[in-house]
Amino acid sequence: MKIDYHMHFERGSYDFDWVQGFFDAAARRGLDEIGISEHSHGFTDFEHFYYDDLILDDSFIGSFQKKWLKKNKFKCPLDDYFTFMDELKKRGKPVKTGIEVCNFADQKAVGEILDKYPFDYRIGSVHFLKGWAYDSSEIKAEWDVRPLQTIYAQYAEEVEHLCAGGHYDALGHPFNIRLFRYIPDFDVSPYLERVAKAMKKADMIVDINTGTRYRYPIEEISPYPAFMEMAADYGLPIITTSDAHEPEDCGAYIDEAIEYAKRFGYTKSIRFDRRDRSEVPLG
Repeated sequence: MKIDYHMHFERGSYDFDWVQGFFDAAARRGLDEIGISEHSHGFTDFEHFYYDDLILDDSFIGSFQKKWLKKNKFKCPLDDYFTFMDELKKRGKPVKTGIEVCNFADQKAVGEILDKYPFDYRIGSVHFLKGWAYDSSEIKAEWDVRPLQTIYAQYAEEVEHLCAGGHYDALGHPFNIRLFRYIPDFDVSPYLERVAKAMKKADMIVDINTGTRYRYPIEEISPYPAFMEMAADYGLPIITTSDAHEPEDCGAYIDEAIEYAKRFGYTKSIRFDRRDRSEVPLG
């Protein structure tokens, strides 16, 4: 079964003409089912977490992030999202309702919001390290002034905190901190193992994500092979995803992701329904 559970409508409106493009691309690529995982920054429910957690001073990082929060963010409440997704399902679209939530400090408060809604699945993703949106190309220069080993340590710490919250089904794009081609020359295995252990304890799934394959300089699927080996050793289940932000990218490189997963011994992926899991054949 070919599934893509990580994509976003965020650059368009909640209208059927825009959304139809995702289903058209899914059909062209032979997908059996897709899932929408809107970013938490699209919803008014999560606005205060960003203002609490991000660097928003007058520094290089803060100046950009203040502008970022004002651009196409916090457009509607979660209620509107569910109304639209329920209508898609009524129209017979093979779609699941998910969400991608950032690594906020106050995971208890995040959980209280999430638990009000019948998501099919929840993805938790690290997007910030100590308030820095490290995957933003506009502030990429910050990578040159931060020790890479510190970045890896902070990433592992953030994943551990995210997993400990107990609110998520999958970890989004694990170890996408390679996205700008900053490759460590030190032993990363302790950080890989910390993440794998935290995911195992939280019963979380690996998001094999092609977004870093076609949207970032690294041009590789996340997580990269060293973590995939660790994930397989720990018996972590998987999903395959495109991280599409445009309709035409729905399902992008999914066939490559399926073959990539098979290299590490995977033959099954996970299908979700109201956060219940079932194993389905991979591909």
